Amino acid sequence: MLTAGLKRPWVALADLVYPPACPGCGVSVGAHRGLCPACWSKIRFIERPYCEILGSPFSHDLGVGILSAEAIADPPVFDRLRSAAVHDGIVRDLVLSLKYRDRTDLAPMMAGWMLRASDGTVAACDAIIPVPLHRARLFSRKYNQAAELARHVAHLSGKPLLAATLLRIKRTSRQVGLGAKARQDNVRGAFAVSEHRAADIFGRRIVLVDDVYTTGATVAAATRALKKAGAADVTVLTFARVVGHLI
Repeated sequence: MLTAGLKRPWVALADLVYPPACPGCGVSVGAHRGLCPACWSKIRFIERPYCEILGSPFSHDLGVGILSAEAIADPPVFDRLRSAAVHDGIVRDLVLSLKYRDRTDLAPMMAGWMLRASDGTVAACDAIIPVPLHRARLFSRKYNQAAELARHVAHLSGKPLLAATLLRIKRTSRQVGLGAKARQDNVRGAFAVSEHRAADIFGRRIVLVDDVYTTGATVAAATRALKKAGAADVTVLTFARVVGHLI
């Protein structure tokens, strides 16, 4: 209570210098890290019913435990995927702001949505791991957006964050603009678990965090490295995912 009391004047001063504004449209709002009603209403949150493995939203309820045709025909290497919202409109803008515009202040809000969308997998996991950047790209970008999201998911859930366990050992090209096959080739062999941290992974249930799920090539490559190190279960948790059409 004392700490909160000491912080209150500084928060008021910050609000005076930098008035709270909607990150989507810039209109004034009551508090930082919040959207205005208009932007909020445009978000397509991903909620049940959806495929139990890929988290692909269904247009209507097909029953408990139903899988999508994609999950049956081409099962992923990870155990399940959960995402907070469809990657379009304001959600895409939030991703771009976090990733390229230094808006790390958005990460706590986005992480809160992700925790809600995790369907209990964060509560049941042993540790949270972000999809890492190669050290050269991390140096140029200054921070890893996936690590920012993972840090706040870990803080909100009280789960351990293993930020240095999974490494990106291959400097890959940007995935934007590449087709599905090219994306797979680009990230093949790109990840490895640090030889000094193998015990962090063996037999454990891991939540792998990234900002966007598109074709799944990146998280699949990262999952292979985690499974090779003995991970018992891997849930992929992203803020957004690309959705073509509802099933």
